[in-house]
Formats: sequence, C-alpha cells, structure tokens
Amino acid sequence: MRGYEAKEVCPIIQLVQVPVARGKADLNTYREAGSEVVSILARRGRCERASIDEVYLDLTEAAETMLAAAPPDSLEIVNEEALRSHILGLNQEDNSDVKENVRKWICRSSADRCDKLLACGVLIVADLRMQVLQDTQFTCSAGIAHNKMLAKLASAMNKPAQQTAVPFSSVKGLLASFPIKKMKQLGGKLGSSLQTDLCVNTVGDLWQFSEEKLQEHYGINTGTWLWNIARGINGDEVEGRLLPKSHGSGKTFPGPSALKNLSSVQHWLNGLCEELSERLQSDLEHNRRIARTLTLHAHAYKTNSSDQQVKFPSKSCSLRYGSPKIQEDAMNLFQAGLREFYGSSNVIQHGWRITGLSVSASKIVAVPSGTCPITKYFQGQQPTCSSSKLLVGDCTEVAYSSVSFSEDEDADKIHTTISNEDSSIQVPSYYQSDGADVRKEAATSTSGRESCLESNLIGSPSTMSNELSCEPKPDLHTLDRQVRKKSSVDKGKSSILNFFRRVNSNSPLQMHNPAGGTQDHTLSHSDGSRLETELWHYKVDDIDPSVIDELPPEFQEEIRAWLRPHKRPNTVKSGSNVSITSFFSSTSTP
Repeated sequence: MRGYEAKEVCPIIQLVQVPVARGKADLNTYREAGSEVVSILARRGRCERASIDEVYLDLTEAAETMLAAAPPDSLEIVNEEALRSHILGLNQEDNSDVKENVRKWICRSSADRCDKLLACGVLIVADLRMQVLQDTQFTCSAGIAHNKMLAKLASAMNKPAQQTAVPFSSVKGLLASFPIKKMKQLGGKLGSSLQTDLCVNTVGDLWQFSEEKLQEHYGINTGTWLWNIARGINGDEVEGRLLPKSHGSGKTFPGPSALKNLSSVQHWLNGLCEELSERLQSDLEHNRRIARTLTLHAHAYKTNSSDQQVKFPSKSCSLRYGSPKIQEDAMNLFQAGLREFYGSSNVIQHGWRITGLSVSASKIVAVPSGTCPITKYFQGQQPTCSSSKLLVGDCTEVAYSSVSFSEDEDADKIHTTISNEDSSIQVPSYYQSDGADVRKEAATSTSGRESCLESNLIGSPSTMSNELSCEPKPDLHTLDRQVRKKSSVDKGKSSILNFFRRVNSNSPLQMHNPAGGTQDHTLSHSDGSRLETELWHYKVDDIDPSVIDELPPEFQEEIRAWLRPHKRPNTVKSGSNVSITSFFSSTSTP
C-alpha cells in the first residue's frame, strides 16, 4: 500500500520514511547495502547484478564440487536454515514434520543428478544467506532453479527471508496458472497481443499452441522463445557483472502533483540531473568507468485531447559530464519530446501534464588506460604516463578527448626538438609566456621523469647551452619549402599527439580532410609580422563536437568553422589575436 492508503486503514500506523534529498527518496544507502550483499554472494559463484536489490548467481561449479566431494546423501547433519527451504512439488502430509521431509528430499540417494545438484544449491544458498545476515545484518530471499527465469519466479514466492527450490518435476505445476503478463518481457505489447489474439491469459494456455503456430503469429525467433518459456526452458547465461549497466534518477508526480509547465519541469530535471551527475562522478572515481549516452523518459497526458494513448517519446543524446551540461541537455531532450508528443512545434503551455520524469546514463565503458581531460593541456599541466592513476580536472567538467598515452609509448618521442637545420630550440607556445627566455624555461625544468612531457619537453640546461651557438636560422622562404616538403612525409597522421610531437617549425600539423583538400592557415603575431604557413588536414568525423566546449572561448568559434566544410575559412579570422594553431606553432626564438 501507499502511505496514505495504509493510514486510512490503520490511522495509528508508524511509517518509516526513507532519507530524502532534492525532494525525492535518496536510495544511496540502500544502493550501498545492495553492494555489500553482492560482494558476499560473489564468493561462491559468478554474479550478475540485475538491479539495486536483485542479483543472479551461477552456482554450477560450486554445486558440482560439493557433489563430488561431499554429496548431500552423505550428510549426517543438514543446516537448520536449509531445512526451512520450500521445495515445490514436495508432498506435505497433514501433521507431518515439514523439516524432516525437506531433509529426506535433500539427502535422497536415489535422486537423479539434476535434483542432486539442486539439493547442493539449496545447501549453498542457505549458507550464503546466513553469511549475509551475519556480516551485514540484512536478510534476503532466494529462488533456486536450473535457469534464471525459474529462479526469478521462485525468489518472489516465499518472502521475507526464505528460499524456494524448483525441481524439474515441478516446473509444469508452477507455470500452469501463472499469469502471462507477469512473465518477464511479456508485460507489454507482446503479452497484450497474446491475450487479445490467442486468448492466452496464463502460461499454461500457451501449451495448446505448437511451435509452428507461434512462429506463424510472431516470427521464428519469438515463436520459438514463447514455446520454450511455456515449458520452463531458458538458456540465458549469468553474466559476470558486479557493477550496474546504467545509472538513473527519476520521480513520479501522481494526481494533482503532476507538472504543468516548463519551469516546474526544469526545476525537477535539475535535481534529477544533479543526482545522476554525482553517481556518474562516483563511478568514474571508484570504478574508472564513463557513460556515453543520456536518455530522458517521461510519462504524460494531454488535458485538451481525448487521445490518451499517445506515449511521451524517450529521447537520447551523447552524454556530457558535469551537472550544468546534463541539465541543459536533459531539458533540450524534454522539449524535443514534448514537441513530438504534441505533434506540433507550437506546444500549448498548459495543455499537458507530466506524471513521471527520469534521466538515465547508459553505454558505460571502462576508461582507456592513461586517458585524461583535454583541459589539462590548455592549463599548462602535463598528464602522467602511468595507467594506474586517472587524471581528472574539475570534477564537474570532465571531458575526455582522443589524447592518451599508453605505457609502451616512448616518452622520449614527445619532446622539444633541437634542430641542426634552424639552430633553434622549439618550445610550444602554450608552455611559454610572451617573451619568455627559453633558457629560463629550461633551467626551471628540474623535476624527475614523472610524466610524459615534464622531463623531455624542454631539455637539460647543459644541452641547451651546447646547442645555442649553431648556424643561423633559415629565412621564411626556406622554411616554407621545408614545410611543404615535410607534409608529404607526415600525411595520414591524425592523432592530436602529433601536435605535441611535431613542435619543430619544419613539421606541419597534419590531419585528413574527407574531401582530400588542403587547408592553409597563415599565422601572424599581434604586430603583424608573418610567422610561417602551416598545413592542417583534418577529418571531421574524428572530431568529437563535445570536446569543443572544453576549449578556451577564443578558439571555439574557429574550431566550429572548421567543422562546417562549406564555410571553412582559408585564413584566421581578421582581427583575431589568438588562434588555436598558435599553440602548436613555433614562436620567436632567442
């Protein structure tokens, strides 16, 4: 019952309120408790965490080991908790000793191998449940069967703090009267179709249809699947997954609390997105995982229309880390869904009601070894090479780029080249202040080889002094010829790492354009003096648009222009004092 319903029946009832945060139930404590239970269950077999409080456990190996070493029929004493088990199909005579009947079933020597393995599972699960109670003070219920589907059904049959086993001989009796709509994956359109088209209301009603008949109605795969589950056959494997596949935050707004305008939707979306962002950040820090997709779900109805069957469409987009960005994207998804829900771009502000909102993050993957935020490079900080530590900048503004240093990467390749051709030490401009003395930069670079860039970026002071007295620097015409000659050698390299490797003025910036064209950018100082011509080829599909927002504001417009092929400029915008390419170009040398 809901709380208000319970109070109507029992006015003096004392209701326990779960913790509340941002106006909704805070399930973090419950979520952490579930993780404690899973960690204990995983000691005995492969675990698949299905939800906040549900887990599948594959006990095949543990049961076979027990059957070989200490089969149940050899046991003199059976655990008291195991004797409290419910065995489906076990005849219980009036006034008979229930526990004794369970003991006899567990210790049968005449049972076939399947039932003996099931008996081993009963003993193992009983021990695990007692271990959970001892270590966490939490109770749990369990279903024990030969596949996930039957185990799931059995787990809900005897609660709380009990366990139920399903022998093969009892499967038909379990499913005969089981409502078809309560079966997993049959609660929606497929279950409704079975009821309306074939008059199937229970799983037992499916037995009258042959596999060919079901295939005729629902296709080969679905028809075969229906025929199998009606007989308790399910081949789904237990996936070894202790962490959730997705994160979500939602709230319902029943009856008069339904949301009526965009401002109220924005208010609740902000809170839901803040919670989601916190969980994503925690997952990143503790499990080194990032999510790729943001999805918004909503339940709604129209107040000025008789058509109540239209569902509010779910909308998804690429996920950007940070509460403000998730909030912005979620609101944009809601408005897009609302326009589609209403069938018009001119949505009547008060012609709808929202009874449920949720945001979720999915497509969670492990963070690649050595990955770090692109903002580190523009803040003048160097990423470490070690894969054991993830560098994260602002916790609320994490954006991962294609920059990554693997452990087998030769750190000496990422350095400042001391060239005999131009007799100058080329230092990337973003590691120098204007007019800075290169010797001073070199002298201050005294830290050990702690990162890819720190120890090799500038070179030692001794090397510096030895190389500063080489022959004069070539003129600009010579440099231009060298640039164009070198471009054919480096063609095809599209990683951003190349920008850090080729800091020599003789090495052009190379990225591929889908059309195969060449884009020339002439770089100039603020005083108007010409530096050199850089050749920058790039492939638009390789650039993640979300990374652009992480760049300094003065670069964002220039980058977006490059991503628009028909409007791509040939030169840097007139009047611009700073260009992103200047970060990777040479500056005046001493």
